[in-house]
Amino acid sequence: MNFIVNSTALARQLGRVAGAIPSKSMLPIIENFLFDIKENQLVISTTNLENSMQVKLTIESRGNGVMVAVPAKIVQDILKALPDQPLTFSIDEENFGIEISSDTGKYKISGENGENFPPIPSPDGLNNIQIPTPVLMRAISRVLFAASNDEDRAALNGMLFNLGEDGATFVATDAHRLVRYMRPDLTVSEATKFIVPQKALLLIKNSLDSNDNKDMKIFYNENNAFFVTDTLTMVCRLIDQKYPNYENVIPKENPNILFISKQDLLGSLKRMNIFANKISHQVRFSLKNNEVEISAEDLDYANEAKETLRCSYDGELMDIGFNATFLMEIVSNVETPNLKMEMSVPNRAGIVLPEEQESGESMLMLIMPIMLNNY
Repeated sequence: MNFIVNSTALARQLGRVAGAIPSKSMLPIIENFLFDIKENQLVISTTNLENSMQVKLTIESRGNGVMVAVPAKIVQDILKALPDQPLTFSIDEENFGIEISSDTGKYKISGENGENFPPIPSPDGLNNIQIPTPVLMRAISRVLFAASNDEDRAALNGMLFNLGEDGATFVATDAHRLVRYMRPDLTVSEATKFIVPQKALLLIKNSLDSNDNKDMKIFYNENNAFFVTDTLTMVCRLIDQKYPNYENVIPKENPNILFISKQDLLGSLKRMNIFANKISHQVRFSLKNNEVEISAEDLDYANEAKETLRCSYDGELMDIGFNATFLMEIVSNVETPNLKMEMSVPNRAGIVLPEEQESGESMLMLIMPIMLNNY
């Protein structure tokens, strides 16, 4: 059988799902794209057995349907090297050889029987929630950076989806910092929680079009989550762990309030981090009246620096220490020109908030303090 497809359109769709192809596997067939051709539609599938992806593409096909596993690297390389044009794929249904015909040449590659490709699960019959694609993209972008990379703490290696009648809450933490993003407009009738691995969410983020305003359906059960749009399906195995009670680490009483320019604070942290200890990245905040002194010292090299920034501070005199690297990443994710920091005592977490919340959402970022050196 054969089918005709535009080279640029095919290259784009392959790029959307290529991230789920492992570089090496004990099961060599999953190092391929699975092409499932039938009734003028091409369904392209990839999997690494933890995450699976599918995209659909309209084609002009002739002949009966067929499934063929296509070597990923060579087909992507040839598509990158070809100009925009129609291509004809001819597939030998006996030995799964593939011939690609362009305006100027023919290229032959060896495929495999697609029937041997691991089946992709279906979301049929599962509970689901419908989320506008830009909202999911925003949740991933604003929350996921705080997830842990420590494989010994599996529960923290992803983002918590906490869904209920009162809305959706997305949480990530690495035990040093925590981000909670709330959307009261996203509700489900039956409350549920599940943890999506960060690798899966990065695949989704890299595969979605930021200009796509259509809704995405998220289907879920105890084992898997399915992220489904009109053209893309992403299936991932959920993290089978209990997420820590994150609400317990968020201080409820924080009488010491700081308002400060995001850019002023970020610039100072970058400069202080140059002088901070390279292991702890410790910076000291000395808060008084309407100014904050930010300082750092590396005793091993006799390096030290300090700066004083103007701010609006209402609270007691306080010295508190933070990891500059972690705090810079949090401050960078504040979207307003000024930010708000809420603190209680030097040994309890500090809360970072935008000066004003966007309509329909609530954003909270938390950073744990570090014990100050006596300098």
